[in-house]
Amino acid sequence: MKSAIADAINLETQPVAVVWSDNEPKDVLRFKSQQWGCVVSFFAAAATRNISGAFDRKTFGCWGGGVGLGFGNQYEGFPGGLDCFCRFLSSGNEESKEGSSISKQMQSMGYGRMADDFIAGERYIKTPEDAQRFVRNLPMQDIPAKYVIVKPLDQADPERDDIKNVTFFVEPDGLSALVLLAGYGNPEKENVIVPWAAGCQVLGIFAYRELERDRPRGLVGLTDITARRNVRTILGEHVLSFTAPWPLFLEMEKNVEGSFLNRMTWRSLIRPKD
Repeated sequence: MKSAIADAINLETQPVAVVWSDNEPKDVLRFKSQQWGCVVSFFAAAATRNISGAFDRKTFGCWGGGVGLGFGNQYEGFPGGLDCFCRFLSSGNEESKEGSSISKQMQSMGYGRMADDFIAGERYIKTPEDAQRFVRNLPMQDIPAKYVIVKPLDQADPERDDIKNVTFFVEPDGLSALVLLAGYGNPEKENVIVPWAAGCQVLGIFAYRELERDRPRGLVGLTDITARRNVRTILGEHVLSFTAPWPLFLEMEKNVEGSFLNRMTWRSLIRPKD
């Protein structure tokens, strides 16, 4: 499927579709079972290299990625369980006897950075109790599909694929255009949100939740600095994500013609593609 939005904003990468499927995909990127990796890197590969990727309940890269993709509460499988995860996300496991033991095991296995974050904490949330509230309020779900597939939009077929959302990776001018376009026909509404969550969770479960609303909102993401570090060499330094749940994406596509995207102010901002 071609995107009128991508053409109008001179998008230098591909929009990326999230598809649910029960059919095992062929010739796509996959994590091995128990292999660590960043889910957002698969989105980046689809956007920049036209490579599709897929995940299932055994191949989702990391615990947060399993949660973000919609494979239930994978935090229960985090080393040391949910309590250790909440300390990892906040103030660290240094004062936990169990946490200290797990950190030493990580170091012995060569996971130096992970061990350091595990013991000292990522410090993304103030306290473990705050982190517990964050986890309780995540829109977790166990989706009714075996696979989550991410593919370049031009490889997706709306007649065949169960497309849940479309993500654009954009710099500030492009993000501004997408936020404007999301509210083009409903300027009185709250049309776009910026959730506090992991990068993959904004692209996944937070976007899935919007499908339950009468009017799904767009989501600005890639504010997760760990995800930014993981995809910086692929996407660049100044990119954020904008995810449109499928009904909103279709509405935005229809609204391109006749909008500000055809006018001089926008055209003065875009630069020709190389």
